[in-house]
Amino acid sequence: MEKEKSSLKSTIAVSLTNYLDAGAIVAGASGLTLWKNYLGLTEGHLGWLNAISANCLGAAIGAIIGGFLADRYGRKAIYTYNMLVYMTGVALIMCSVNFGMLLMGFLITGISVGVGVPASWTYISESSETSNRGRNIGISQMAWGIGPTIILILGTLLAPPTSGAGSEGMLFGAVQSLASLFGVSGEGASLNVFSSRIVFASLFIVAFIAWLLQRRLEESKEWQNMRTSTQATGGSRSTFSSFGSLFTNHMNVRTILFLAGMYLTWNLVSSVMGFFQQHIYETAGGLSNEYANMLSVGQWIIIIATTFVFSLIVDKVNQRWLYFVGVSFAVLAWLLILTVGINSITGLIIFTLLWGLQGGISVQSFYALWASELFPAKYRAAAQGVMFFIVRGLSAAWSLGFVYIYGEHGEGFNRAAYIMLTLLLISLIIGTAGAPDTRGKSLDQITRERYGE
Repeated sequence: MEKEKSSLKSTIAVSLTNYLDAGAIVAGASGLTLWKNYLGLTEGHLGWLNAISANCLGAAIGAIIGGFLADRYGRKAIYTYNMLVYMTGVALIMCSVNFGMLLMGFLITGISVGVGVPASWTYISESSETSNRGRNIGISQMAWGIGPTIILILGTLLAPPTSGAGSEGMLFGAVQSLASLFGVSGEGASLNVFSSRIVFASLFIVAFIAWLLQRRLEESKEWQNMRTSTQATGGSRSTFSSFGSLFTNHMNVRTILFLAGMYLTWNLVSSVMGFFQQHIYETAGGLSNEYANMLSVGQWIIIIATTFVFSLIVDKVNQRWLYFVGVSFAVLAWLLILTVGINSITGLIIFTLLWGLQGGISVQSFYALWASELFPAKYRAAAQGVMFFIVRGLSAAWSLGFVYIYGEHGEGFNRAAYIMLTLLLISLIIGTAGAPDTRGKSLDQITRERYGE
């Protein structure tokens, strides 16, 4: 019981990484139109912001670096320094006055997010009891839902008035008062974007709290045992030498193809929804910034509730069929929106509901669980880093193409939606067909079954 309490406590501390990951993506999405108006950006500029952010390439670069470092120097090393990098990136966004500063802030924040992801999923898995591994991964994913919910509520309350649609947020008066302290007064894009600066300031505060908590975590016992065993047998201390077997071992290659395949096809859709959802609702759907944020808040509340249910049942039910149910909600969501159209408020509400349900039983939850189970400890984090690099890197390329498919005002939405639906169907097939039988087994047992002694 004491160990279970300890694993839950460490899970909560590490889960702040997920809060900040999703929070950074949604904070950018929430204020995307505001930054576009303030800096005079085009859809191409927005594509680049998404491409190098925590949603795509920035996280991809960080993940492959963080995976190597976590296996070479331990999981705790990541938690000692990484949040300082995150705070630097967020501070740069808060102070941005041109596109270059904004782009660099998104990149640094994204790299920090990527560095933390392999270490966090690995640490949670290694510190969990066999019967609660899925539960703890589910709890960490709840933080991934709580972050956007809080950010979107804050964005809704601080939202500036939108010309021709909707009203200003309840706390926009406070934005005006605070902005005046920094010499920003009157009306216009300079004042409106101050709402987004405050949202990012909230992430800076949470990152500081996360840094204080995470730097006190103990090192993973499984990593320590692996390191001791390697030294005792005279094995190489180089992470790169053991990492090389990722691409020469048949089992590793099959595992990478399976995990990257199911996660990539889902993430290409999810990355667009994470960064462009409010923008799509505002341009193609005709909603105001306030109402777009409000609808997204409802979605994330559904995600949190569904993720809670996921955490309660994932260690007790057939994971293959749970995966099938989760991705089926995503497929139904895009079938619906293609049928009724993006301009239907009823369609948008039901779409948001279905997308929220899939978000709670999401591919990312299963990826986080299975990726931390299916590789040996000596390169568990590095393997996740490589796959995360592949997935988020290709998502970056897709985001650059998406903005041109979508168009300046959403005229290409239907064409993009058909692509989304196809990708989700592929993810559904790959994940359901290849789901591993790891429930109720220890990490050592899984490793022995797959790799021998």
